[in-house]
Amino acid sequence: MSTPFPFTAVVGQDDLRLALLLNAVSPAVGGVLVRGEKGTAKSTAVRALSALLPAVDVVAGCRFSCDPAAPDAACPDGPHEVGGGAQRAARMVELPVGASEDRLVGALDIERALAEGVKAFEPGLLADAHRGILYVDEVNLLHDHLVDLLLDAAAMGASYVEREGVSVRHAARFLLVGTMNPEEGELRPQLLDRFGLTVEVAASREPDQRVEVVRRRLAYDDNPGEFSARWADEESAVRQRIVAARELLPSVRLGDGALRQIAATCAAFEVDGMRADIVMARTATALAAWAGRTEVLAEDVRQAALLALPHRRRRNPFDAPGLDEDKLDETLEEFSGESPEDDPDPDGPGGGGGEPSPQDGQGDGGSAAQPEAGEGGEPAGGGGEQSAVRASEPFRTKVLSVPGIGEGAAGRRSRARTEHGRTTGARRPQGALTKLHLAATVQAAAPHQRARGRSGPGLVVRRDDLRQAAREGREGNLVLFVVDASGSMAARQRMSAVKGAVLSLLLDAYQRRDKVGLVTFRGTSGDLALPPTSSVDAAAARLESLPTGGRTPLAAGLLKAHDVLRVERLRDPARRALVVVVTDGRATGGPEPVALAGRAARLFAADGVASVVVDCESGPVRLGLAGQLAGELGGSAVTLDELRADSIAGLVKDVQRRAA
Repeated sequence: MSTPFPFTAVVGQDDLRLALLLNAVSPAVGGVLVRGEKGTAKSTAVRALSALLPAVDVVAGCRFSCDPAAPDAACPDGPHEVGGGAQRAARMVELPVGASEDRLVGALDIERALAEGVKAFEPGLLADAHRGILYVDEVNLLHDHLVDLLLDAAAMGASYVEREGVSVRHAARFLLVGTMNPEEGELRPQLLDRFGLTVEVAASREPDQRVEVVRRRLAYDDNPGEFSARWADEESAVRQRIVAARELLPSVRLGDGALRQIAATCAAFEVDGMRADIVMARTATALAAWAGRTEVLAEDVRQAALLALPHRRRRNPFDAPGLDEDKLDETLEEFSGESPEDDPDPDGPGGGGGEPSPQDGQGDGGSAAQPEAGEGGEPAGGGGEQSAVRASEPFRTKVLSVPGIGEGAAGRRSRARTEHGRTTGARRPQGALTKLHLAATVQAAAPHQRARGRSGPGLVVRRDDLRQAAREGREGNLVLFVVDASGSMAARQRMSAVKGAVLSLLLDAYQRRDKVGLVTFRGTSGDLALPPTSSVDAAAARLESLPTGGRTPLAAGLLKAHDVLRVERLRDPARRALVVVVTDGRATGGPEPVALAGRAARLFAADGVASVVVDCESGPVRLGLAGQLAGELGGSAVTLDELRADSIAGLVKDVQRRAA
């Protein structure tokens, strides 16, 4: 087995190391999410943590790591007698992004269950991780159905495997640690909230520290054993400190004053639910134990807030995580009393003193939108380049989907054949059986019972009888935005509304687990502003800084988008595309711009690519050019106002009808 890089040899990354150690002291904190750019020792630090965890006592021979002092009564390998057992090192189990459901939760032998009535169960990674660490690298790329299983296990402390009425349950309490690069997409809010703490990591900009990182890494790669031996004393000291903090933890007192500070902080930052309060309380208690104290201090509450709240404040994927530390200090100072009696007017801060700052902040946000009040002023000219304008507020959009049935990655947009969803039929399994179609299996086995010598009540089932359930669910698509940034779109009011519409569609793409790309066109060319990615916040950032001006090379934009789709089909042929063209339909760039744009649009229709044109034309006189473009594309057109969820009915049906 390879020698892990020593935890104490990691240079810098103080917040990351502290968050991991606090979970080692108190697993009830709820795990750690590590966000940051590539090459910042995220995985190295997590893998090194397992070597510091104390050994665990387990029932000898139990595949589910039952505690001999309190064995699980429902353990599939049980029942176990209390006492005895063996000791082993704490495990760190890695969950690959491409893991199957059976690999995660375990596999049940359906053939033996039907024919013999026995529960032949092979444990999965959740069983292996029980009482240890479950590590998910690139957790934001995990398939949705695996995320759902993780959520259930983390919430209940147990894993359930249900297959056609046959059920197996086992304990699954683990320290969940995930790492991710935000550039590759964000996490679902439900999973984000399950992580107790979050840490942002970045490479140091200090030359001396970077030199030390390289020096230690090279020394480790040359001789891992010798390098680890040099850090053995430091590793042993940290391991002993973890044990001491665990023993001290039950004696730590969380006073009413600290509890009031925790509650006030969570309320001040408007976090949803009560999980944040509970996590902060556990984190502050673990911080006190780590420091060797039996009393939680204000400094513990402050540090707990910095670790537990940033990821819970995000309302959408475009919000940057983080806390206003000045506001945090003001809140802690305001609620620094030991009990409500110390405050002559307990309701005062909630009704007056604590409110001006948030209201001022809202006022600032409102002032950014005040130019809309002056929309009667002179619009920006269409000739030269105009500076970028801010997007209007996003709104909930109607669902746009690709017609037909696909077989792409799991998501929430278009119909697809998937492993999860409603059952639509049965087929012979290709490879391992994952979802049994019981009725079809019985129907296939029934005619052969006499020939197989059936004499008892049990059904004689052969491998050839088994039938896989064919299911229909939803897939994620590639939503490629083709945005007109020419002078005809440059009027401040119009471009702000256009950006708001695209931002709304990006938010919808995030919720539906799509990949997104952004092509813009203005002047003389079409440009790929953002290659297809799962990071919708990256697309939002490019959109926010998008300048406008110049002529309208519509054909160039469409040809660039067509080329992007051609390359993406080679990379991921199963993922279907939806092209959203945001334009007023004008074409003024290059020779014969209108005819050339029509020929470019017909390329999409010939390839059967689903498309929608968002018509941005405004004013009393409308030329209807966007509608003509939609006809050439083989798609449909919708105005900015009609794009809102509460303004149109049947847009999806219209898209499907035109594309059929």
